[in-house]
Amino acid sequence: MGGSVKDVQSKAELDKVVASGAAVSVHFWASWCEASKPMDDVFSHLSTDFPHAHFLRVEAEEQPEISEAYAVSAVPYFVFFKDGKSVDTLEGANPSSLANKVAKVSGSVNPGEPAAPASLGMAAGPTVLETVKEFAKENDSSELKNQVQPGDALKKRLQQLVDSHPVILFMKGNPEEPRCGFSQKVVDILKKEKVKFGSFDILADNEVREGLKKFSNWPTYPQLYCKGELLGGCDIVVAMHESGELQQVFKDHGIDTNDTNASNETRVSEPGSGKGGISDSTGLSSNLTSRIASLINSSPVMLFMKGKPDEPKCGFSRKVVEILQQEKVEFGSFDILSDEEIRQGLKVYSNWSSYPQLYIGAELIGGSDIVLEMQKSGELKKVLAEKGIGQKESFEDRLRKLISSSPVMLFMKGTPDAPRCGFSSKVVNALQEDGVSFGSFDILNDEEVRQGLKVFSNWPTFPQLYYKGELIGGCDIVMELRNNGELKSTLSE
Repeated sequence: MGGSVKDVQSKAELDKVVASGAAVSVHFWASWCEASKPMDDVFSHLSTDFPHAHFLRVEAEEQPEISEAYAVSAVPYFVFFKDGKSVDTLEGANPSSLANKVAKVSGSVNPGEPAAPASLGMAAGPTVLETVKEFAKENDSSELKNQVQPGDALKKRLQQLVDSHPVILFMKGNPEEPRCGFSQKVVDILKKEKVKFGSFDILADNEVREGLKKFSNWPTYPQLYCKGELLGGCDIVVAMHESGELQQVFKDHGIDTNDTNASNETRVSEPGSGKGGISDSTGLSSNLTSRIASLINSSPVMLFMKGKPDEPKCGFSRKVVEILQQEKVEFGSFDILSDEEIRQGLKVYSNWSSYPQLYIGAELIGGSDIVLEMQKSGELKKVLAEKGIGQKESFEDRLRKLISSSPVMLFMKGTPDAPRCGFSSKVVNALQEDGVSFGSFDILNDEEVRQGLKVFSNWPTFPQLYYKGELIGGCDIVMELRNNGELKSTLSE
């Protein structure tokens, strides 16, 4: 180790060092944060005073997996490990606290004395300390107020920026001078796609930089938006470009790619009107028309999307999936990327030129923008109710219904007539001998209920006896109540 600070390149690398059980101090930093620099000087000097400990540095934005694992929301931020466990943290520019916490996990240089920076071999020189203290005083540590959820004014500004161009890239630097390789890649791809796009340099405005992470629920940059919807970061844009999906997204949303075949026209219909923009004369073959109609009618709520609900392949499809899940609606789906005939034919059939397309009761509702607007206004819930489509029952709701299906309810192995374990048999006999009527459920017939009920009740074994929705207990408790003459009275209160 020898008193050096090592830059961590992956979570696996950090996990390996932590697992060694040695004393480990980790500094999460960012290049844009002024307070990170002098604190890093202190950190580096401290590493020379404790040569047998590990001192690691993580660039918070470049290593989102590590940052998320340790809930890093501000820099500078320090995490301290000992014996393979996280034992302490420090947020902000406080050199004295840093020195004390390092000494605590690594072992004090002079036992019995506080580990003030000046006592650690002058680990932090006066200039460094003065600079750090100044930053701490001016900024109340480096956690900026805009790192909490953005306020209404900031949200409005972010929305205006996102909507300012049909395609907009939030990046480090500008298209002529990108200041990170990931931003450079996305710029190159957009140029290859011949797409006009706006850009915003997040390095020039820290309020936007931090606020947009919360606004988009996306922790890194660059971020690419199309028609107000997040497509993703560098990896997603590269994958979409290589597969041809990015070009299709632009076409589907009327973005000019200098392709004479691309249409900029989007037809909008009245949501929930029953017409859905469907033409009576489509020019499609009868076989294709029949197939499309069959797919639309295959589920009361049907989503034609790119990808699958558990793996959407565009941000617009993902948005509609999330909305339907929030509404707890069961829905069918069809991946239009898997069938080009359906993909092109449905555009003609519905007179709707883009995807996703949501149908309720075989009627077109619209795409992601309309579905989102309907959810916000409450119109989506109303349309679902009018079509007789209720919310999907959650698993927890199902368990509650089962538990409450009888005033006295026994979850057992087997049935009262044929118990399949001695404990279940004992409880059945006790209830029957005390003249207690009860319902039962055989957990051997439903593994989901069997495992789920253990978690729901926080009771790891079976049988489980409930009265009016409340857990009484297992075999031992039931037998104790019976032996004390309290079973029948407990189940009739």
